[in-house]
Amino acid sequence: MQCMRNLSKEVWQDCITFFLHTEICCDAAIVTNSPPWLLASYPKGKLFQLTQEEIQILLAREGREKLFLQGATLAGIKCLLIRDNLYTEGNNTMDLRTKGQNGSSQAVTIVQVESVYLVVIGQKGTEGGPLSLKAFEMTGYIKEAIRQHMTHL
Repeated sequence: MQCMRNLSKEVWQDCITFFLHTEICCDAAIVTNSPPWLLASYPKGKLFQLTQEEIQILLAREGREKLFLQGATLAGIKCLLIRDNLYTEGNNTMDLRTKGQNGSSQAVTIVQVESVYLVVIGQKGTEGGPLSLKAFEMTGYIKEAIRQHMTHL
């Protein structure tokens, strides 16, 4: 869906800002996989450093079993794959956990919204379940932003 990627950067940044105001996450980004690029991110976070290669590996439909064995890297941060339902109809989420130093780690959730993906990292101490639920709820806001943009075309 080309028109989704053509939304202005401000629309995507508004989605990121809105999500960060929930205070459940400390970083967020919106990415797409055709071609893979970063559409928006929190400038004070780490996800603005997501590479195209990281996005391609994370969102590839083929070879997903490798993610369970090798994990994934997000902006240079090694992550363990907890649950992969990213391409499961009606769910479209993926849960990861950062491999932190000194045993600290953070929940990471990825939610597919049409042809874009919301990537969020939870605040320290935030469990994956609540983060995933909040990210899934956020898809409604993103869909509404897309709908409003489409009605103005």
